[in-house]
Amino acid sequence: MSSTVMRIRDFRVAFDVPGGRLRAVDGVDLDLRRGEILAIVGESGSGKSALSMGLVGLNRGPRTRISGTVEFGGRNLVEASEAQLREVRGRDVAVVFQDALAALNPLHRAGAQVAEMVRLHQPVSRAAAWERAERLLDDVGIASPASAARAYPHQLSGGMRQRVMIAMGLANDPAVLIADEPTTALDVTIQAQVLALLKALQAEHDTSIVLITHDLGVVAEVADRVAVMYAGRIVEQGTREEVLERPRHPYTVGLLRSVPRIDGPLDEQLAAIPGSPLTGLDRPDGCAFAPRCTFTTEACAEVPELLPRAGGGHLDACVLPESLR
Repeated sequence: MSSTVMRIRDFRVAFDVPGGRLRAVDGVDLDLRRGEILAIVGESGSGKSALSMGLVGLNRGPRTRISGTVEFGGRNLVEASEAQLREVRGRDVAVVFQDALAALNPLHRAGAQVAEMVRLHQPVSRAAAWERAERLLDDVGIASPASAARAYPHQLSGGMRQRVMIAMGLANDPAVLIADEPTTALDVTIQAQVLALLKALQAEHDTSIVLITHDLGVVAEVADRVAVMYAGRIVEQGTREEVLERPRHPYTVGLLRSVPRIDGPLDEQLAAIPGSPLTGLDRPDGCAFAPRCTFTTEACAEVPELLPRAGGGHLDACVLPESLR
């Protein structure tokens, strides 16, 4: 758990749009450790998916600007060519997309798509790749793997399609698995099964998982460490217990207060964070959360650094003393 698998420094992703340049990820520093589940949470539009896709260049394009450092396997993935990234994707770093129906090819059987991922990075025959595909489908908990392998995506349930995506991600035993909202649009029972599967795979294969989510219930269930993201920046980072039980940043506090509690009063109204997330081109000069924060002072005119305010590994980007939050 102590060794760093991926080291991210001053990572930025910007998109050229009509009217200017949208800073989706604005200087992120993160360390992903071996065998941990790192959850990145925040509202829609906070930059979570842009961050995760940018790590392996999946959102590269003529109107995309990616900079900074993503150290993995002795190289900086930001500076890697597309050919070099294709060697890394699927073999060393795999991605599970949130919409499995859109991500899977509707014209190919599920097993063929898993087998293709195997053959892209391993010198095996079609028959051996198909056999491994069936084993992988069995490993991810599909009851009839041989039957599911012959099915087309539309013939599978939402939970089974998500398991196929996870099987594709695990096809080459990657060191890092990026799961982008893997439980979106699944019912609660299937969500629990998928989360239990990710946790079991992490323990069995010592895989490092980057879990992108806006669901704090998911974070509480499986995460080892948590990074809270707002307007393209990390505003708080720490262990699951530190962030969920002792939040420091006003944004994190607001997120937690907006989650209904099963032990709370039935007639209690949920607290809402004032205003809306920053999704446009304009950004405040100082703290990005200041326009929505109820504790703003003159000190918030400066961009706060992500620092251990009280020592240890619990970091937050708020200049206010804890007594004023």
